[in-house]
This record gives sequence, C-alpha cells and structure tokens, in this order.
Amino acid sequence: MRPQPVHPTDTPLPRPPAGAGDRPHAVEWSVTSAQVADFDALLHEVHPDARRVTVDELSRLGQWLLSLPEPEARLVLNERITRIEELRAMLDDPDWDSDPASRARVRKLLRYLDQGDDLIPDRIPLLGLLDDILLLELAWPAVSTEAEEYRDFCAYRRSEHPTGAGAQLRAAWVRDRLAELALWRHELEASRHQYVEGGHPDRPFRIS
Repeated sequence: MRPQPVHPTDTPLPRPPAGAGDRPHAVEWSVTSAQVADFDALLHEVHPDARRVTVDELSRLGQWLLSLPEPEARLVLNERITRIEELRAMLDDPDWDSDPASRARVRKLLRYLDQGDDLIPDRIPLLGLLDDILLLELAWPAVSTEAEEYRDFCAYRRSEHPTGAGAQLRAAWVRDRLAELALWRHELEASRHQYVEGGHPDRPFRIS
C-alpha cells in the first residue's frame, strides 16, 4: 500500500501567523465563536483526530486568501473544488463499492459543502468557499485512502478500457496493479543484484 497524502492537493493550506496578510477586508464578513464551534464539531464528526479550528485562525486564513493575486486565489479554491467533485463522483459511481462507514463520512462532508448559507455564505466572492475548502483540508485524512484509490481506479478505467462492470472492473484493477507492483519489485531486486555483482572486488573504495 502506498502512503496516503494528508492533504487533498500538493500544496496544503497555510497556517498564517498573527499579522500575516494583515490588510482591510475586500468585503465585509464575520463569524462568531458559536458558529466556528459548530463547524469544528462537524469536522470532528468526520475526522475525530483533526486539529481544532478557531475564529482567529479562520480570520487569518481569510486575510491570507485575500492577499493573493486573484488568479492564484482562484487556483487555491479550484484545486480543492476538483477534489470535492471527485468525492461526489465516487459516491455516484456504480462501478465503485464504498463501505458504509466511508460512505457516511463522505456524505456528511458533502452535505455541509452543498449548503449555500453555511459558516461563510457562498455568495461572498472568494471568501464564500473558504470554510468549504478548510473543512475538506482538515477532514481529508479521514477520506484520503478511498479517495486516492478511487482516483487511481478511474485513471486505470480510462487508460486500460477493461471489460465488464462493477466488481469485474475492480477485480481487474486490483489484479493489474498488483502485477505492476510485482514487476516493479522484481526489477528493483534485479538492479540491486546487478549492482552487487557488477563491481570490482579488486578496487575497494578508498576514503582520503
């Protein structure tokens, strides 16, 4: 098994220190401690080991997002929206079989993300999706294993065009990925063997 990433993208959201991106807000927005506490409670229903979210951290993250050039800020949002849509596709895909516990976690996550009037209303430019992408970021370790496996399964299905459906496709994916892994291990062992056998015993390493 390959290690699973703890973030939905290659570049995790930062944890800006106090004063980072400190400038007037481009739009008016505010949240209360009670609202953030409800958000944090939902996060921990999905991922009990997630770190806690505070009003101050959310405010600083919002300031950081607003401090970015707009194309860069859009990229931060869009990369994570893509992962959200992949989770949605995973639940709807008849060829994929999620276990009930994983399905429940993803559904709980998506129910929040589908709300338009949540912690930060979606209608607010840029900032309206900040709570959505923060929830995805912090809850990701709880869904990452299946999400990454599903992404690989989709890539396999597109490139290899296997026949069948449902369990047949998943079985073909597992079989071929295991065959690739076995071949990779064989080639690694062969290269190690050639390295050991291909040296010059009469020319030992010298350290000067």
